[in-house]
Amino acid sequence: MGGDRAPDEIVAGARQAHEEFGIPVVLVGRPDDITDPGPLEVVGASEVIPMDADPGSSVRRMKDSSLVRAAELVRDGKASAMVSAGNTGATMASALLRMGRIKGVARPAIATPIPDPVGQPCVLLDAGANSDCQPEWLVQFAQMGAIYSRDRYGVERPKVGLLSIGEESTKGNSLVKETHALLADPAWAEAVGAEFIGNIEGRDLMASVADVCVTDGFTGNVTLKSLEGGMRSLIGALLGVFDSTDEAREAAATLLPALEPLYRQLDPENTGGALLLGVDGVCIISHGSSSATAIRNAVRTGAEMVESGLVESIRTAVARS
Repeated sequence: MGGDRAPDEIVAGARQAHEEFGIPVVLVGRPDDITDPGPLEVVGASEVIPMDADPGSSVRRMKDSSLVRAAELVRDGKASAMVSAGNTGATMASALLRMGRIKGVARPAIATPIPDPVGQPCVLLDAGANSDCQPEWLVQFAQMGAIYSRDRYGVERPKVGLLSIGEESTKGNSLVKETHALLADPAWAEAVGAEFIGNIEGRDLMASVADVCVTDGFTGNVTLKSLEGGMRSLIGALLGVFDSTDEAREAAATLLPALEPLYRQLDPENTGGALLLGVDGVCIISHGSSSATAIRNAVRTGAEMVESGLVESIRTAVARS
């Protein structure tokens, strides 16, 4: 029920995931509003948490909301993962309060893949779950991000970078400096088969420098939104140039087909959403403006992460460390 284009686009994406990949999907929401579920099961939930609602109080008060009921389905073993394009904070709160945290995890983190034009995506975390962080949390983010990079993208030994304002270990604020000192100890990396490569800068996120980028949720969210806005502006400017003259339109007829694969690779709709790592279940957070394509890819990602045993891998690594 959540998202700018709900429920029609959400339902359409869920049906696509079922029809194309054979993934069984359960829709959770108001049955009267879900007009064409097709073969998909609908679990009734009478309440909807608005996009601008306070996350914590809404989840506690609206116990029959679609978000809370979806998280309960995962908790009770009736579903393997939950996907939502609704209120991000309420999605996190629902997953945390109903599924619970993995034992030993200090704070869950949002892991968002940043596409790379020439290589594997770089996993950015935290992308917004924790505005204020402690150094020990970022070390745990690094472990969870490395496991995610391995399980989703097949990176055998993920390279982990710490986002800062310079490559030198002396650069950054107190949080970055203290975290760098902890990450420099190879013990945490050995527990998950990763490698710490030191500080990286914002320009390195799409340059095949690191497989995982660790930062606090405030910096991560600003970084993510800046990249999204920059890409959107660049694509808009290019399309404007291509349509500016007859000569440009003629050239565009040749260039656009060649550029289309790159556009699809960089399109956030194709990333499959962000994962909330650290909760005891798979939770996919999709963009509020998600289309059917984005939901389809998010459902597929959720299924893949369930099949890979991501949650159990994180549980084992945290217990070991």
